Amino acid sequence: MELLTIKLKKLFSENINNIFGADYTEKVDIQNSTKREFGDFQTNFAMVSSKLIGKNPREIASTLVDNFKENDIIEKLEIAGPGFINIYLKNNFLNEELKKVENEKYDFSFLNTDKTIIIDYSSPNIAKRMHIGHLRSTIIGDSIKRTLQFLGFHTLADNHIGDWGTQFGKLIVAYKNWLNKKSYEEDPIGELERIYVQFSDEAKKNPALEDEAREELKKLQLGDEENQKLWKEFIDISLKEYNKIYDRLGVNFDYYYGESFYNGMMPAVLEELKEKGIAREDQGALVVFFENDKLPPAIVQKKDGSFLYTTSDLATMKFRKDELNVDEAVYLTDDRQQNHFKQVFEIGEMLGEPYNYKKTHVVFGIMRFGDGMIFSSRSGNIIRLVDLLDEAKTQVKKVIDEKNPNIPEEEKEKIAEIVGSGAIKYFDLSQNRTSDITFTWDKVLSFEGNTGPYLQYTYVRIMSIFRKLKEENINVENKDIILDDMTGIERELATELLRFPQAVVKSYESYRPNIIADYLFDMAKLFNNFYNSSSILKEENKKIMDARILLSEKTAFVLKEGLSLLGITTVDRM
Repeated sequence: MELLTIKLKKLFSENINNIFGADYTEKVDIQNSTKREFGDFQTNFAMVSSKLIGKNPREIASTLVDNFKENDIIEKLEIAGPGFINIYLKNNFLNEELKKVENEKYDFSFLNTDKTIIIDYSSPNIAKRMHIGHLRSTIIGDSIKRTLQFLGFHTLADNHIGDWGTQFGKLIVAYKNWLNKKSYEEDPIGELERIYVQFSDEAKKNPALEDEAREELKKLQLGDEENQKLWKEFIDISLKEYNKIYDRLGVNFDYYYGESFYNGMMPAVLEELKEKGIAREDQGALVVFFENDKLPPAIVQKKDGSFLYTTSDLATMKFRKDELNVDEAVYLTDDRQQNHFKQVFEIGEMLGEPYNYKKTHVVFGIMRFGDGMIFSSRSGNIIRLVDLLDEAKTQVKKVIDEKNPNIPEEEKEKIAEIVGSGAIKYFDLSQNRTSDITFTWDKVLSFEGNTGPYLQYTYVRIMSIFRKLKEENINVENKDIILDDMTGIERELATELLRFPQAVVKSYESYRPNIIADYLFDMAKLFNNFYNSSSILKEENKKIMDARILLSEKTAFVLKEGLSLLGITTVDRM
């Protein structure tokens, strides 16, 4: 099923090139109309090509409209303002296109999807519980992965866990000194987090503990059997806990290649940096300096011989090309790491093959809770992700108990879990990812406005129509969705449904899931306006009733498909 904007661009390009005698395809841009009175779509071709053609925009627009060939797609063209052209589509064309929704796959062949893209996201640190600070990377990354898959790309999801570094020396010291074995058995990761915080407190009073931690870390790095066993135990415990959260969020990964995985590859990267003259010794450390000081120097090996994140990320970059054969890599982190990735990507370009394939750093702002608190595992000041999901489920279940108490308890639990986690996801994904956001329950769980529950309720409303159809044995006999004289809210909704794949492409182009969320919210508002203003099952004209039922069915399909790209599952009632 070809996108409307692609069909229109081809049609306009053909007419423009015939009329003006040159290939102006690159100048043709089809956009959604900003208001219903401006048609279904618009183009500003006349204005952007004025200098090239050598005529004023209004004259170009008039020539184009007057000489545009009759076709099966466009009903009429109108000139607006200084040279905009408003495009009105034929009802019969809309009708045939709508019939394809759900029955034909969208055609994204204009994109180069024959490539493998790895998405690096979530990346919690081992032995620490996942908290609200991990939420954005996890669900934005998952949504980007889903969107890429929907468009036809081959994706690899990599959870680059923090399973190496100085924290393990501290944790081993804490484990040997303050572990509560009973608590460890009951809540292992909670106990590990508690003793890690205790280490921080104790080290303030006794700085010698830091030396102990460095010694334990060195033993771990040299392969000490006891420390290696503890380290692997910490990883197993953590991943088991993380996977419970990922299961609830519907998130999964192809790889869990943590920092330790690349440890043995880093010496070779350092040798390559030195051989190519990219890194040089400075005050005992190995450092990369950038041309014209466009970036701060990047240390790739400390004076004591230890590696840094820069070295690890370079080794990761090389492995992904050599072993996984990726064409692109997408990294999800908060905006505080922008400088680091600029350095790493620049060094990759300096090294050349196999480091210099396309890489994108997708940044996002910080999430804070309602009182603005920031999260630190050392101080213990965290809001656990599991507690957040549990609270959302509890709050939604209260609403279900009030509105629909007759639903069986087991089904209530399932619905509350889906709607609760979906509400949290939607709250995040509907925001501009580059902005800092403040989490408040009022915003997250509201059934009004641009929220997850509002979209869920819209879907439930449509499902109630189909339950009544079944109960009343109503069959759809007429298959037309757009009728000849249809001009109002139904036609507007129908046109909006056909814009869905266009919204997905725009979301992919900037890696912004909120573009899909905004589209779904606009579509849901249109459907609810249609639902509230139009009789559906009580409509006396059978042909009109059938058209409205089919329009509702197509809306439900697009709504479900769009929410799935945000990692949100729908429910049939609530």
